[in-house]
Amino acid sequence: MKVRFFAICFFFSMLTAVFADAEYDFLRGFAASKQGDYATAFDWYHQAARQGYANAQNNLGVMYEKGKGTTQNDQKAFIWYRKAARQGIATAQYNLALMYEKGKGITQNKQEALKWYRKAAKQGHAKAQNKLKVKTGTLNDRQKAINWYRKGAEQGDAEAQYILGLMYGSGTTKQEALKWFRKAAEQGHAKAQYNLAMMYDIRENNQQAIRWYHKAAVQGVAKAQYNLGLMYDNGEGIVENDQEAVKWYRKAAQQGIAKAQYNLAVMYVNGTGVSKNDQQAIKWFRKAAEQGMPKAQYNLAVMYNNGKGRTQNEEVVIYQYRQAAERGDKQGQYLLGLMYDHGYGMTENDQEALKWYRKAAVQGNAIAQFNLGVMYENGEGVTENNQEALKWYRKAAFQGNASAQCNLGVMYTQGKGVRQNKQEAIKWFRKAANQGLERARYNLKIISLIDSD
Repeated sequence: MKVRFFAICFFFSMLTAVFADAEYDFLRGFAASKQGDYATAFDWYHQAARQGYANAQNNLGVMYEKGKGTTQNDQKAFIWYRKAARQGIATAQYNLALMYEKGKGITQNKQEALKWYRKAAKQGHAKAQNKLKVKTGTLNDRQKAINWYRKGAEQGDAEAQYILGLMYGSGTTKQEALKWFRKAAEQGHAKAQYNLAMMYDIRENNQQAIRWYHKAAVQGVAKAQYNLGLMYDNGEGIVENDQEAVKWYRKAAQQGIAKAQYNLAVMYVNGTGVSKNDQQAIKWFRKAAEQGMPKAQYNLAVMYNNGKGRTQNEEVVIYQYRQAAERGDKQGQYLLGLMYDHGYGMTENDQEALKWYRKAAVQGNAIAQFNLGVMYENGEGVTENNQEALKWYRKAAFQGNASAQCNLGVMYTQGKGVRQNKQEAIKWFRKAANQGLERARYNLKIISLIDSD
């Protein structure tokens, strides 16, 4: 929860007797806080607040909430925020709304939060304006939402500029989206930098795309890191550089981007931009495979089968997998199912894929269990059956398969094959997210955003 101190500009030379006692106390408290002497600041703010000085009341609330210069106490923070808010201090109104929204120091009350966000927003408080989203019921159409965000954006609020860019980007006014993404990006907003790069990428302006991907990548945006690696890999808008490609693929791969994990594995297999290393290739193929990427699953299987590298004779591979599968080997059964599923070296056949996945799944192969769940959920080679999908996702999830954990979370979220249960959904999304699965992290963010409205 973010709070803001109410800041004023002043000159010490102006501290004369013409100031009322409360204002003088407030200014002394403000000066002490700037010097990091929070205990002294608290004392002066407290004196001014007790005399009814609104800005001091807000800052006293901040100190109670953060535990600066005093013991942390949300209840007292709430009391002082409310006193200042009632006197019309926009920052205090915003801070009070946050307390109501989160249930800090007071029973959670979203209607009261909305009321105080409105009051602060009407005074031009950018953060409060950002809180008034379409989902809250305060805005009943897209244009009103745009108008609210524009107020914050025109005040220079980077988050509002970014959101405004997203809203324009989802419509037909791409030039407006570009404008607002650029404004936020120039202020260092990482997601805006990534979205701006994407827009340039789509327009095939590779130099600008690289520029903004790089800025976002340096700030840790995983998708920007992957796309930057891709551009270095393919020499798009920049001199091809395999070492740089490896560097950025690795950063994205470490954040759970499956395509980056796969590409990094391929670089290790081929010794491109990095020394050949079968163990590293297997490591990254495995991570991508666990996220459900068929190409990674296949290449991982081939590497296991051959000890290292990839065979050039698919007929031999298919024969070996079929022999192993028919002998009851669960890995062979899974791999044969995979080849039927995606048409590797043979015609795609969902019924055959289902048959071999089931055999491997019954024997405990987690990826086969996950793939079987997907086929039941989507009705591929079998009648759609959410209960069966749930059953196999759960088996794979308990074995630690991140993709299954995420899909299980989705089933609980949507009530597919099971009664809706947000807590169970969060539990499984969190397990998958802890393994680096990006879409699980995204789902957790969505739930958090919904809960905050």
